Amino acid sequence: MNCPACGFAESKVIDSRTSDSQDAIRRRRECLECGTRFTTYERIEERPLLVVKRDGSSEAFDYNKLRRGIMTAVVKRPIGADAIDALINDIVTNLQNSMKYEVSSNVLGDMVLRRLKELDGVAYIRFASVYKDFQNLDEFTRELGEL
Repeated sequence: MNCPACGFAESKVIDSRTSDSQDAIRRRRECLECGTRFTTYERIEERPLLVVKRDGSSEAFDYNKLRRGIMTAVVKRPIGADAIDALINDIVTNLQNSMKYEVSSNVLGDMVLRRLKELDGVAYIRFASVYKDFQNLDEFTRELGEL
């Protein structure tokens, strides 16, 4: 860490503690050259999760976009907002724990489908009909048969 007063590259840590907001480590430092004291904060670098779409382009994972898609599938079904949020949070937690920063839209869609299948069959079919882009009635009927 360079001293803000003289630019010297070496300093010593005098005191360390968590910040008031509990999201960083606050360190008091003293420049070894000029003796100036200054404060630094260390935070975990959060890399955004990227979704790789079918056409190869990438976009940042959007919690609200996923929620809207699931909400469309569960409309007029006996599924509460808490259950939807728990479903999405479970997916996000699994993705973060995998330590991968890119996920294909196919993998993400399959994760949603698995959870919706356990939650509500009608919502599953509604989501699958858009996600899997059925081209004819036979494909749709086959998917119904697998339920």
